Amino acid sequence: MGYILALDQGTTSSRGIVFGPDMRIVATAQEEFPQHYPQSGWVEHDPSDLWASTAATARAAIEKAGLKAKDIAAIGITNQRETTLVWDRETGKPIHNAIVWQDRRTADFCAKLRADGHEDMITRRTGLLVDPYFSATKLKYILDTVDGARDRASKGELAFGTVDSWLIWNLTGGRSHVTDATNAARTMLYDIHKGRWSQTICDLFDIPQAMLPQVRDCAADFGHTRADLFGHEIPILGVAGDQQAATIGQACFQPGMVKSTYGTGCFVVLNTGDTPVASTNKLLTTIAYQLDGKPTYALEGSIFIAGAVVQWLRDGIKVIRAAPETQGLAETADPSQDLILVPAFVGLGAPYWAPQARGAIFGMTRNSGPAEFARAALESVGYQTRDLLEAMQADWTRDAAEPSLRVDGGMAANDYAMQFLSDIIGAPVDRPQVLETTALGAAWLAGMRAGVWPDMEAFAKVWAVDRQFTPRMDADARDTRYARWGRAVNAVLAV
Repeated sequence: MGYILALDQGTTSSRGIVFGPDMRIVATAQEEFPQHYPQSGWVEHDPSDLWASTAATARAAIEKAGLKAKDIAAIGITNQRETTLVWDRETGKPIHNAIVWQDRRTADFCAKLRADGHEDMITRRTGLLVDPYFSATKLKYILDTVDGARDRASKGELAFGTVDSWLIWNLTGGRSHVTDATNAARTMLYDIHKGRWSQTICDLFDIPQAMLPQVRDCAADFGHTRADLFGHEIPILGVAGDQQAATIGQACFQPGMVKSTYGTGCFVVLNTGDTPVASTNKLLTTIAYQLDGKPTYALEGSIFIAGAVVQWLRDGIKVIRAAPETQGLAETADPSQDLILVPAFVGLGAPYWAPQARGAIFGMTRNSGPAEFARAALESVGYQTRDLLEAMQADWTRDAAEPSLRVDGGMAANDYAMQFLSDIIGAPVDRPQVLETTALGAAWLAGMRAGVWPDMEAFAKVWAVDRQFTPRMDADARDTRYARWGRAVNAVLAV
């Protein structure tokens, strides 16, 4: 009876993954859905796509596993985080498309907030920088733009949520309007120190608290699924935003442990224990997880473009047909060429936070071709990761930092990218046996809460390395190459 269903709702696809009692994957189902770009810098999802693809992959995964719904002890949910939805409490229908975390439409409003001197207050309370990335300004935009929305919200007729809340609402037939502390911490409305929605910030954005979900621990009772969905009510017992779920799945439970997840973007999370660390290097202070009412904090750095740079090679300039080709191409690239790609396609994330920056390539020659572009693309992810780690080292002064970096996500399977990452950071890179760490983290929360999976200490002991990459580049070469990257970024920022 120790089967757990993990629902992993991401930026470009939804997945249902069934884990067995031994915490190994039994079956997986995945479904992609379209992205919508109404204007330059705007990114939206159709909320019905998020729900339909999640429900479909959940059913498919259970069926593939040869199980019945009654065999599933619990559901764990992990999700793209800051993406913002508003829906009618009575009908359950959204009043606007979901505005995706990548969306930059509120950049001007964020600039005004900073100019008006609000950023310090917001950062002190939420741990976040004022940026379009987070949910609050997206929510304000919807309330400002949709006719009658603000009035309806003040009457309690509308509900706001990140994707986890939207899925739980639909899974439970509207019985549960809830979220967990990690998702709440990414809205720019939640006081991570007091553990509650900030009335001050809600007032600043004219957001009624009546439309906000209840905030619970990551392992908690989030409701039961409708019986008609799967033929049996299943308890939802675990929820965490995708990067926090990956932190849990990587068993980064001790202060100083750090993981890096490579999906569409790249997200580095450093466990700082029970003390929130205020960053002086434009990193985010956030909640890594919350159990038994006690938050564990983290420093986080976000790169907007990681795996997406490989998608650009495939779909944008069409130099590859499939992502795995990049490894072979990079290995055959001309060693005398040293292209530097700064993939600021949607601006630069941490530690720069330059939303208006745009991408550039430096060092091209007449002979630069697909192999050189592929190598530069993979290496850009390593350079950006080092930027984040250097910022973290500056903020986190304890000596107990983990000497290795735990990696996961699609790009973690690329040996060239991981070897370069180890080379450029000058430290070991550990790739785990289970690369589906995000889904595993959500599953563990649910399984542990259900009493069918081990506790934190026992789970950490199960974590195992598939391969460790160690630095092969000498220190002088490392410093020279990283200095070139720094000059390239400065050139991009200067345009």
